[in-house]
Amino acid sequence: MAWFRRRKKAGAAAGDRPANRADLDHLEQFVRSRRGVEAFIEPRTAVTETTVMLVAHDGEWTRRRIDGPDAARRFAHRLAIPVYDVGLVGYPQRWRDFNERRKRRPS
Repeated sequence: MAWFRRRKKAGAAAGDRPANRADLDHLEQFVRSRRGVEAFIEPRTAVTETTVMLVAHDGEWTRRRIDGPDAARRFAHRLAIPVYDVGLVGYPQRWRDFNERRKRRPS
């Protein structure tokens, strides 16, 4: 029963990759090109590493990997945007409304 002796890399989810510079550049560009952006830290799961979701004033959003909750907080503080923990505050209503509008838009 050799498969019981195999070990996965510590701290890495299966098939996942860590955050990289392109992820941070994308997030920074989103913040700089929209107004009223807030950051929402999403916890690590069995499938993905920690992610940060940025939500603009109108509900437009983007999500990328980040190197943990502390890195997400540092990112938000560096760009002077509010940062929240999704597990504590949930997702904003404007995000839900934006997604609903996109679903109803004709293709």
